[in-house]
Amino acid sequence: MLFNYRFAGNSTVTSTSHMTGMSFAPDTLRESAWFVGKLHKKLAFREAISALHDVVISDLRFKPKDKTAYKEWVAQNETMFLAEYMAGYDAQAATNRMAEIKTELATIAQQKDKILSPFYRARKRYFDYLYFVNREAWFVLDPVITIHPDELFFECFSEDESTYGKLGCNYNVFKEINDYKCGTTNVDYSSGLYEEFQKIRDYKETELKVDPTGFTVQTTQEEAFKEKKIDLPDSWVRGFLQVSSAMTLPTIQVELHPMDIYSICLLLRRFKEKRGPRSLRYVLEPGHPVKVVLEPWGKEIVCARSVYTGSISQEIRTWGRRRLLILERLIPVAKKFTVHLLGTGLPAFYIADLGDMNFTLGLSGWTSNDWSHAGNFDLLAPRLTVDDATKQQVFAALQKEWLGTSAQIAQKLNIDTAKVAGALSAYTQAGRVIYDLNSDVYRLRELSREPLPFDKLRFDNPREEMAAQLLTTQEIKVSSQALPDNCLQLTGTVKSARKTFNPQLVIDGDEKIKSAHCDCSYYIENKLYKGPCEHMLAMRQSFNKTRIAHGLK
Repeated sequence: MLFNYRFAGNSTVTSTSHMTGMSFAPDTLRESAWFVGKLHKKLAFREAISALHDVVISDLRFKPKDKTAYKEWVAQNETMFLAEYMAGYDAQAATNRMAEIKTELATIAQQKDKILSPFYRARKRYFDYLYFVNREAWFVLDPVITIHPDELFFECFSEDESTYGKLGCNYNVFKEINDYKCGTTNVDYSSGLYEEFQKIRDYKETELKVDPTGFTVQTTQEEAFKEKKIDLPDSWVRGFLQVSSAMTLPTIQVELHPMDIYSICLLLRRFKEKRGPRSLRYVLEPGHPVKVVLEPWGKEIVCARSVYTGSISQEIRTWGRRRLLILERLIPVAKKFTVHLLGTGLPAFYIADLGDMNFTLGLSGWTSNDWSHAGNFDLLAPRLTVDDATKQQVFAALQKEWLGTSAQIAQKLNIDTAKVAGALSAYTQAGRVIYDLNSDVYRLRELSREPLPFDKLRFDNPREEMAAQLLTTQEIKVSSQALPDNCLQLTGTVKSARKTFNPQLVIDGDEKIKSAHCDCSYYIENKLYKGPCEHMLAMRQSFNKTRIAHGLK
C-alpha cells in the first residue's frame, strides 16, 4: 500500500543554554493541523516520549544466530583440521599436503576478497548511512499526531507489528499554548530527535511545535519540500486498525501500583527463561491483592497495594511479557498502571497514569502473534448492519464534537445506541475513528489522507467471506434469549453440505461478543484466540437481518 508524504523540510531542534525548541515538520499534503506550546511537565514528558520511541524500535521476533564468524574461523583453520586428520596415516605426506592446501586456499581467498570487496564496501556504507544518518529509514511509518480540543496525542506501532503505543497529553502539560488547530497529521521524526528529547531539563524552557508554516510554503519553493513515498505492507495498516477494534471489546480491569510493574520488570531483567511456559499469569480473587506469577520459574509477586475489585475468581495468562520493559522509564513518573485484559492468550493494554498525561501500551497475545494476522478483533466488534445515511450522520456528529461516547451521540441524534456503536465500529475499522481506552470515548482520527481500501484490508482472513457465502447458500436457524445485564444469547444451527454445526453466542448491550462456542474444528483448535468462526458470524448476520426486517432493536 503506497502512502505519499511531503514535509516542509525536516523536523528541527534549536537549543540554547536557556531554551530548547522542537519543531516537527508535518505532512503538507494533509489538511492543515498545527500546535505550538511550551512544556510545563518537562521531565514526565521526556520519559513518556522516550518510551514511545522504545515502542517504535521494538522488534522481538526470533532472529537466528549469526554464524558468519564461526564459518570464517572454520575456513581459516580448515588446513589444520585436515592435517590432524591425515597425521595418523603419513605425517610427512600430511605436512606436505597441508602446505599445498594452505597455498591453494590462500589463493582462493585472495581471489574471493578481490571479487567481493566492492560489494562488502558498498554494503557497509549503506548500513552505516541508514544507522547513523537516516535511522528513521529503519521504521516503516512516521508517527501520527492528533490534536483535539482536550488533548494532544501521539501514536506509533512497533517494527515487529506486535506492540502499539499511544501518548496522550492534556493541555495542562503545557504552560503556554500559542496556537493550535485540531486535526491529524503525520510528522517527520528525524533520527536526531530522540537524542534531543534526552536533553530536556526542568531549568530549560522547551517549546513543542507542529509547525504551521509547513502549510503555507509557496509553490515556488517546491524544492524545499522533503517528499517521501513509503510502500507500507498491508499487515502494518491492518494491525493499526485491529488495535482500535480490540480496545472496544470488554476487558477485565486491574489496577497496579508502579512498584508492582517495577517488580515484574526486575524479575524479567534478573532471569532468562530457557524453557516454556513463558507466561505472565494473573491470579485474581475478589477482595484480595492481585497475584502475578512468572512462569516457568514460579516466581510469585503479591501486589499488596492493588486489590482486585471484580466479582469472579479467575486466572489469565499472557505471553510476550518482555515487551513490558518498555514501561520501565515510566515507573518513576507514573501514579498507577491500569491493566485491561481481554482473556488468556488475548491482547492486553497497560495504561500508565502520568497525571496530565497517559501512556497506553497495547500488546498482542504474544510477540509472534502480531496484530494484523492472528487477532481479527474487528470480527468480535459490533456487527449490526447500519445504513450509509446513519453512518454519515454519526460521523458528522463526531466531526463536530471531535470526541464522545456512543450513548452521547445516540442521545444527541435520537438514534438507537446499538446502531451508533455499529457505525462507530465501522469507522474504527476503516481508520477514521479511534477508541480511547483511557477516557472511554471515541475520537476522530483520520489515519491517512485518503480513504483506506477497506475491503482489501478487511478480508485478510477468509472467514468473513465464508460467512457471507453461508448466508446465501446454506440453511441457518437462530433463536435468541435475553440474559441479565442487557446481554443476549443466540443459539442456532448452520447446515453445510456435509454437516450441521451448532454455534452459540452471548452478545452484550454494545453488540460485542462476550463469549461464544461452536462444535466446528476451527473453534475446537483455536477457541476465540483467532476470532470467531464462520458459523458464528453467519448466525449473527442472519439474526441481524431478521431483527432489521421486523423493526426490532
